[in-house]
Amino acid sequence: MFGIFKKKSAKEKLQNKYEKLLKQAHSLSTVDRKKSDGKIVEAEEIMKQLEKLNV
Repeated sequence: MFGIFKKKSAKEKLQNKYEKLLKQAHSLSTVDRKKSDGKIVEAEEIMKQLEKLNV
């Protein structure tokens, strides 16, 4: 019930951002491949940050 007031951890924020970037990359892949590739690179950087948090 009080979960709505719980702040997201840094890991949760990064995971959400990673998923959002992958969705954007997927939708851009049919329109502009260069922008799609840029979003994938951004998502990979976030994945590296997530891996550092898990260590």
